[in-house]
Amino acid sequence: MKSDSRKSICVKIAILIAATTACLIAPRGSMAQVEKASDASAVIDKKVDAFVMSELHRQKIPGLSIGVYRDGDIVKAKGYGLENVELNVPASAKTIYESGSMGKQFTATAVMMLVEEGKLSLDDKIKKYFTDAPASWDAITVRNLLTHTSGIKNYTTKAMDYRKDYTEDELVKMAESAPLDFAPGTDWSYSNTGFVLLGILIHKVSGEFYGDFLQEHIFKPLGMSTTRIINESDIIPNRAAGYDLVKGEWKNQDWVSPSLNTTADGSLYFTVLDLAKWDAALYTEKLLKRADLEQMWTIAKLNDGKPNKGNYGFGWFINKMNGHTLVEHGGAWQGFTTTICRYVDDKLTVVVLTNLDSAHSDPDRIAHGVAGIYVPALEPPPPAKPIADTEPQVTALLRKVVEQMAAGKLDLSEFTAEQQKKWPPEAQKNAQDFFADEGLLERLELLSRKEEKGEREYRYRAHFAYSPNAITLTLRLAADGKISRLGLGQDE
Repeated sequence: MKSDSRKSICVKIAILIAATTACLIAPRGSMAQVEKASDASAVIDKKVDAFVMSELHRQKIPGLSIGVYRDGDIVKAKGYGLENVELNVPASAKTIYESGSMGKQFTATAVMMLVEEGKLSLDDKIKKYFTDAPASWDAITVRNLLTHTSGIKNYTTKAMDYRKDYTEDELVKMAESAPLDFAPGTDWSYSNTGFVLLGILIHKVSGEFYGDFLQEHIFKPLGMSTTRIINESDIIPNRAAGYDLVKGEWKNQDWVSPSLNTTADGSLYFTVLDLAKWDAALYTEKLLKRADLEQMWTIAKLNDGKPNKGNYGFGWFINKMNGHTLVEHGGAWQGFTTTICRYVDDKLTVVVLTNLDSAHSDPDRIAHGVAGIYVPALEPPPPAKPIADTEPQVTALLRKVVEQMAAGKLDLSEFTAEQQKKWPPEAQKNAQDFFADEGLLERLELLSRKEEKGEREYRYRAHFAYSPNAITLTLRLAADGKISRLGLGQDE
């Protein structure tokens, strides 16, 4: 199938006719302006290619595809590296990747479609649909599920066997059996489980399996011909293989049961070409009314009227880049990472799809960097510079704890009693697996230090032997010197 849509072909023909006409009738000055614009476009294109290739190599990503769209039209759609390492198949704009949580925006859109049809309400209590749910769920609404403010626990490896096929009823019972993390609407915590429940709710309300609903009401109407629910048994041309980076070497992704590859928290296949159609539709009312789209792109408020700390709307994060509104969402699943970044003030969208696991690839960094090449005002700020480390004993403590985790010998006496509860054997095993894959901790750079409510918080940039991206580690110490928090996240 040709990669160009009918619309883009017409656009290209129109550009060709315009350029030819300009050559025939334009004054010398106008012709020079056309050539200058063309030269500028070529320079930008080369800069993007150079930047993406440098990140591909630095992050050790096997392959990736990018899509750049301006006001609903494709500016650039291209693949880099390999979609399949074993077969040496180059990535292209047609390469199909797994969505990860980027698929949540489609689930949220489906829910809003049902709201517009009057089949459900955002303020419906979900016990209306999950009638056997515990009393703790009495106050949870559809809106709470969409915004990660329900308090429902994110499913974990302790509760979830990723090799087992679960029915929808089994997934619901698993969610219902866990205590809430907080009272509904009082806090924010990212919950894949909440979106799994939304997919089941869509099935209950519409009578259609969530994936079929998306196909009939979103993908087919928009002409997204390659977008679909994951199905590993089907023959799917241009499907990428997903990879993990283990001790510096690529390994094939872990196997996951078919049923867990069809849940509504992010189990889709798509390409940068199909996502161009999705992006274009978001400028229109083809799927939803403008007011409902704007509601999805508004930071949801908690019960006390304050915006949630995750800056989350309905299936989208709402952020700022140098004062410009940025509506975005990433994804990670089975050796794939993805991101869509919509700079709505600039009518610019950048999509990056990779086939490397989330512990090592950072598609956001690539997408934000590409956006800054097209619109200099969007160039991300440089990484934070290290500050003077006047408490080397604290840095030594953090190093010791990380090394203990990597060796599977964590000394919990270093932690507060409350923090010790958050490090059961399973959590320690997960930490051991993570840090063992990162390799030797080579150096720690202190980025910030602050005191708050009698505690000291330190933020470090950690560099590991096997990881191309640094990792931010946050260490908080109680007044007695015990560790009251240890957090980590990708830095650069």
